[in-house]
Amino acid sequence: MFASTLRCRVSQGVAGTARHRLSTSRNFAAVAQLQKFGIYRYDPESQAKPFLQEYTVDLKACGPMILDALIKIKDEIDPTLAFRRSCREGICGSCAMNINGKNGLACLLYIEAGDKAIEIQPLPHSYVLKDLVPDMTNFYNQYKSIEPWLKRKELKEQGQKEYLQSKEDRAKLDGMYECILCACCMTSCPSYWWNPEY
Repeated sequence: MFASTLRCRVSQGVAGTARHRLSTSRNFAAVAQLQKFGIYRYDPESQAKPFLQEYTVDLKACGPMILDALIKIKDEIDPTLAFRRSCREGICGSCAMNINGKNGLACLLYIEAGDKAIEIQPLPHSYVLKDLVPDMTNFYNQYKSIEPWLKRKELKEQGQKEYLQSKEDRAKLDGMYECILCACCMTSCPSYWWNPEY
């Protein structure tokens, strides 16, 4: 009788401990991990001056990248927020912006949780179309002006055969063809700030 009672109490204790652990883990998962974001807002049609608007995001219900937080804010908090994004893999360069004072791609930068708000602004010293969307017209015009494409030596050639490229000519492109035209480097350069034709 005593042994069976003891076994019953022990099994109840083990079950109770398991229930407590499950309850604790559920409560822990339910606790939000809140992070503030200070995001540059500017609408030329309605706002006279730009301002920083603060948003709070639960990181436990959000992906790990800055772009994930921006998408969550736009989808669930403020659909008027404007920013560019496309591939989400660091290939297209669309989501280039200034995050905590450094230019980078929002899809490649992890959210560094902390007490201070993460400040997100458009690329520096560029005209802003709206919020985090810079006007890339001047950048693309400058890129076009250097004519970064293969050219025929003889304009009379009609393209009936392929244009061969030597290994030496190909090697000259190393360090340049990796550029994804995000403009992070140009807009972080003080020489470019003071002389846009640089």
